[in-house]
Amino acid sequence: MKKEERDQREQHLLGIVSNLPDSPGCYQYLNEDGVIIYVGKAKNLKRRVSSYFNKEQITLKTRLLVSKICDIKYIVVNSEADALLLENNLIKQHKPRYNILLKDDKTYPSICVSNDYFPKLFKTRKIIRGAGKYYGPYSNIGALNTLLNLIKEIYPLRTCNLKITPETVREGKLKACLEYQIKNCCAPCIGCISHDEYRKYIEEITSILKGDIRKLQEKLLTEINILASEMKFEEAQVLKERYDLIENFRTRSEVVNSSLTNLDVFNIESDEKSAYINFLHITNGCINQAFTIEYKKKLDESDEEILLMGIIEMRERFASNAKEIITPFPINIPLEGITVTNPQKGEKARLLSLSRLNVKQYKADRMKQEEKLNPEQKNTRLMKEIQQELHMDKLPIIIECFDNSNIQGTDAVAACVVFNKLKPSKKEYRKYNIKTVEGADDYASMREVTRRRYTRAIAENAPLPHLIIADGGKGQMEAIRKVVEDELNLDITIAGLVKDSKHRTTELIVGREHKSIGLKQQSALFRLMTHIQDEVHRFAIKFHREKRSKRQTASELDNIKGIGEKSKTTLLKHFKSLKRIREASIEEITAIVGKSKAEIIKESLK
Repeated sequence: MKKEERDQREQHLLGIVSNLPDSPGCYQYLNEDGVIIYVGKAKNLKRRVSSYFNKEQITLKTRLLVSKICDIKYIVVNSEADALLLENNLIKQHKPRYNILLKDDKTYPSICVSNDYFPKLFKTRKIIRGAGKYYGPYSNIGALNTLLNLIKEIYPLRTCNLKITPETVREGKLKACLEYQIKNCCAPCIGCISHDEYRKYIEEITSILKGDIRKLQEKLLTEINILASEMKFEEAQVLKERYDLIENFRTRSEVVNSSLTNLDVFNIESDEKSAYINFLHITNGCINQAFTIEYKKKLDESDEEILLMGIIEMRERFASNAKEIITPFPINIPLEGITVTNPQKGEKARLLSLSRLNVKQYKADRMKQEEKLNPEQKNTRLMKEIQQELHMDKLPIIIECFDNSNIQGTDAVAACVVFNKLKPSKKEYRKYNIKTVEGADDYASMREVTRRRYTRAIAENAPLPHLIIADGGKGQMEAIRKVVEDELNLDITIAGLVKDSKHRTTELIVGREHKSIGLKQQSALFRLMTHIQDEVHRFAIKFHREKRSKRQTASELDNIKGIGEKSKTTLLKHFKSLKRIREASIEEITAIVGKSKAEIIKESLK
C-alpha cells in the first residue's frame, strides 16, 4: 500500500472513531476485501476502539491487526451484558482471523431421550432439533458409558427401532424380542408395561441426567414406605434395589456437601499460544457436567478476557442457569442476577482445586498428543524454558559442554560434546590432548581447550554456540569466561553444573553472579542436563582410556632403537599384546619382522 493510500485509510478510520457513540456495543474490523477480521465488545465503544489507534500503548500483535483494518462497523446495544452475548454469537458466526477461536470443533457425544410414544435412550453425536431432549455433551466418554450402564441396569427401556403406538400395542401387531427374554427390556411393544409407568421411568432417568439424584431418592423412599405399609413387599424390594444402585452411584459422584447446588465452576490454564478452560456444573454436591475446551490465541488476550468468553460459551452450550459462578480470580461478568466468588478455603475452594486439576491434566494430555505428532515441538518448548531461566537473548539451539580427564596429571585430555536443538551432534564432538599444562590443573586445561576451540572457530567462521556448559561449577565457569569473554570478546552465555556431597547434579549456575537455578529430578530440564553431563563424561573418559592404554601398550616397543612404527604395528596386529610378543620365540618374531629385528626385540624385552 502506497503512502497516500495509507494516509487516506488512516483518515477514514479516525473519522469513524471520532463519531463512535459512548455506548455499549460490539465493533467489527474489516480488511480491504470487506471480510471481518476481528470482533470485540465494549462498555464504551468510542473509548475502546480509540485505544487501538494509540501507538504508544498497543503491542506488536495488535499493531499488525490495526495495519489490516480498512473499515469499522459497530452495533449499539442496551447493556454490557448484551454486548458480551452478541460478541460470542458474532465470533462463532464469522470466525474472524484475529479472534481467539475454539481450536477443537469436534462434536462430543450427548445422551438423547427421544420423543417417541415409548421414548428410547441412546448416545449420539448428532443434535437433531425436535427428535428428543439432549443432555450433555460429555467430554469424558468413560463417565458417559458408566452413566448409561447404570440407567440400563435400573431401567429396562426398549432399544429397538420399532414404531410403537397405542394402536399397534392394542392390536397385538408386534412381538417381543430376545431383549425381553433376557430381562433387558420391559416390552412395551406387547403391553407388558403401561404408558404411564414407562413415562415414570423416563422422569426418573431425567432426574439422574440433570443431577437431581437426592430428589429422586426421596421420592423412591416414600414409595417404598407406602408399598411396605400396604404389605406389597415384593414391589417394595424392586424399588429398594433401584434405590441402592442410585445411592451407590451418588456416593461415588458426590464430591462436596450436597447442600452446594446449581454452581458453575471455571478454571483456566494458558501459555503463549493457547488457553484451556475447564467447566464443572455442580448439582446437589455432584458434578453433573464436566468439560474442557481449548482456545487458540491470536492477539495478546489476557486470562480475564479469555475466561469471560469461555464462561459465556459454556453456559450457553450447557444451558446453565446457575446463579453463582466460582472463578480463580475476580472477574466482571455483566450478567444480571449472577454472583461471582473466588473462594480461598472451604468446600467451594475444593471445587476450584478440582477444576484446576482437570484443566492442568487436559493441557498436559494435549501437549503430549502434539509432541507425538511433532517431536520437535517438545524440544522447542524446552529450549524456550532454558532461554527464560538463563535470561538469554536467543534460543539455545547449539549447546557445547566441556570436561577434563586425567589421573594425577598424566595423560591429560579434554572433550567437548555438541547438542544441536537438544540432540547430540556426534560429528561435532571433539577430543583434545592437553599440550601446554603440566600436572593436574583443570582450570588451566579448560582455558587451553576453550582458547583452541573458539580461536579456530572464529578463524574458520564456524557457528558459535549459544550456550557453553562447564561440568565443574564456578571454577570451570570462570576459566571459560576468562577466555571467551575477556580474551575473545564473545557474547555467549556460560553456565556450570554443580554437584552435591553425594556427587549428584543438583543445580545449574549462570552469569557472573553465579545465579542458582534448581533442577527438580523429575523435570525435563534436569533430564536434559544429566544427559549432556553423562555424554561429555563418557566421551572424555573413553578418550582418556584410549590414550592411557596406547601409552601403556606401546611404550616399550617405542623405546627400542631400529624398530619403526610399521614394524611395531605389524607385531601388535599379529600377537595382539606386548605380553605375547615377550613370550614368543625368536623364530616366531623372525617370521614377522626378520631375523635382525627379531634379535633386537628379543634382547630389549628381556
